[in-house]
Amino acid sequence: MIFNQALRRELNFTTGGVFLVLVTIMVTTLVIRILGYAANGAVNPEDALVLISLATLGYLAVLLTVSLFVATLIVLVRWYKDSEMIVWFASGLSITNLIRPILQFATPLIIIIALLALFVWPWANRESTLISQRFQQRDDVSMVSAGQFRESAKAERVFFIEELDIDKSEVKNIFVADSKNGKLSVAVSSTGYIKNSEGGEKSIVLHNGRRYEGQPTQPDFRILEFNEYSTKLRSKEALAPAPRDREKTVHELLNESNPDTINPNRAELLWRIGLPLMALGLVLIAIPLAYVNPRLGNYTAMFYAVLIYLIYSNLLNLTQNFVAKGKVSMLIGVWPIHLLALLIAIVLIRNRVNPSLKWWRRQLPAKFSSK
Repeated sequence: MIFNQALRRELNFTTGGVFLVLVTIMVTTLVIRILGYAANGAVNPEDALVLISLATLGYLAVLLTVSLFVATLIVLVRWYKDSEMIVWFASGLSITNLIRPILQFATPLIIIIALLALFVWPWANRESTLISQRFQQRDDVSMVSAGQFRESAKAERVFFIEELDIDKSEVKNIFVADSKNGKLSVAVSSTGYIKNSEGGEKSIVLHNGRRYEGQPTQPDFRILEFNEYSTKLRSKEALAPAPRDREKTVHELLNESNPDTINPNRAELLWRIGLPLMALGLVLIAIPLAYVNPRLGNYTAMFYAVLIYLIYSNLLNLTQNFVAKGKVSMLIGVWPIHLLALLIAIVLIRNRVNPSLKWWRRQLPAKFSSK
């Protein structure tokens, strides 16, 4: 009982510490990436914090899976290193007695991982896409603010309006710069108004102004005076984009009838189901993997842990890709990798139960291996 309590207490603290480190690394990476998107005009800088939060929520299931695996490994490696496992074995317990308390600790976290993968992951992806699409689909007129230079969605046009009366659709002291096909056109006017046309299109109509076309140093540079000049604004209907498979709920994935998206939907469902199963498999593998051989060093298990995680996750992604392309059925692809992980865990645990026997005799039942 004392050993079980000490084990769970250490697992709690270590899992929390590893999780905080991984979240910090993830948030730092997301800050750099999303701020880069904002600098390039792909997302609204004001939405950067929301997008970082949503992306972090989406990857919590993966981070929690890695945290559980690494924390189990770190705690047991320390127990071997500090000879606490010797006390455990001297008390008449074996490595198999570690399975129950570790699974009691891991089961609630595995349930949380399943809930995050099944529900939070698609919701976070969907919200991120909606925020990005809303910014990309904005009207040029919606971003015009009095006293500010504002750039269009595709960086082809710059507006400046000194005064703006939204109720009367009137504007004063307007500056519009267009860049198309390498040619620059600048129109300025003291007065104008916003015109609504049929079909939802909008335009800014400038009165009694000037228009400059071309480069001032080139012979084709022109200065034109106009009584009325109209420039169209891109009026886009902000429609919600069709959800991708990673943005669909479990209900939508199961009830999809489009033959072109059935396989990708099943592949996405396979990945979401596979994540908690992978967490379980990694925890079971971590129990025998934590054995410390003094001749190999204390951090050899960490090297194997990284290798095992990369192989496991890549095999899961590879299976997902095969199911998405219709090469493998979901019912066939959902179990072999996790069954293989379970078999590897069983073999490694039996190898640690009685290391004095040859490896092939350790796999036999006790009544055969003792002969």
